[in-house]
Amino acid sequence: MVYRSSISYVSCLFCAVLLLCSCEKVIQLDLNDSVAKYVIEAVIADQPGSCRVLLTQTKDFDENNTFNGISGAQVTISDNNGNPQTLLETSAGVYEALSLTGFSLHTYLLTVKVSGQVYTATSTMPARVRFDSLYISERSFFDEKNKFATVFYNDPAGQQNAYRFIQYVNGVKEKTIFVRDDDANDGRPIQRTLLYFYDDNEKEQRQIKTGDSVRVDFLNIAYPVYKYWYSLGESSTGDSQSATPGNPVTNIQGGALGYFSAHTVESKTVVVP
Repeated sequence: MVYRSSISYVSCLFCAVLLLCSCEKVIQLDLNDSVAKYVIEAVIADQPGSCRVLLTQTKDFDENNTFNGISGAQVTISDNNGNPQTLLETSAGVYEALSLTGFSLHTYLLTVKVSGQVYTATSTMPARVRFDSLYISERSFFDEKNKFATVFYNDPAGQQNAYRFIQYVNGVKEKTIFVRDDDANDGRPIQRTLLYFYDDNEKEQRQIKTGDSVRVDFLNIAYPVYKYWYSLGESSTGDSQSATPGNPVTNIQGGALGYFSAHTVESKTVVVP
C-alpha cells in the first residue's frame, strides 16, 4: 500500500510540473519608473585648465546615452583658505574655471546649487608620485599575442596611496577602468600591465597594434575617489557580489551621484614597436 501511494504521489507531482512548464507568462519589468537623480563629475588637478564640473541627470533604461547637460546651476570650489571661486558654464552642463590650479595636500570644497538643491563634496589632493616609465609588453591569450601598455612607478612607504590610469590609443580613450591601491604593495616598486578584454567585434577598434600612439595619464587619487572608481568597475563588469549592480560609492553629500576628485596627473606617450 505504501509503495502504490508513493507511485501515485510521484505521478501527480510529474503532471503538475508538466502543467506548469506548459504555461508561459510574460513578466514585464518596469525599468522606466526610476526617479531622476543629478550626476556630478568634478575634477581639479595640479595642471592649469583642469578644473571642470559636469552636471547631468540619470536616464531611464531605454533612453539614449547622449550627454544631457543641466544648465543654470551655481558651482563653486574653494580651498583650505576659503575664497570660493565660481565656475562658468561654458556649454550646457559643463562648468569650468580655467585659471584654477590645484595643489598637493590642499583640501577642496565643491558646492553645486541647482533647482533648490545643494550638493557638496570635499577632496584632498594627495602628494605627487612620480610616473617613472611607460612601455609596451606582450601577453599571450589563447595562443595569440597581444600588446598592452605597462606602467612603472615607486609607491611611497608608510602612507595610503591610490592610483587611476587612463589610457588613450591614437587619441581614443580606452573604456576599461584601471585603478589600484597600495594595500599589498606599500613602499614597493610597482609594474602594472593595463590589461583589458574585447570580443571579436571590437578587435579592430581596441587592439593595440604596431605604430599606434599610446598615452597613459597617471593620476594620484584620494582613497574615497578610488572607492568610487573601484565600485563602478565592479558593477560594470559584473564582479560585485550583489544580485544586481548598485550605484558606485560616492563622496558627494546631498543625494547626487558621481564624484569629486582632487588629484595630481602626469602623462607619458609611447609609440608601439
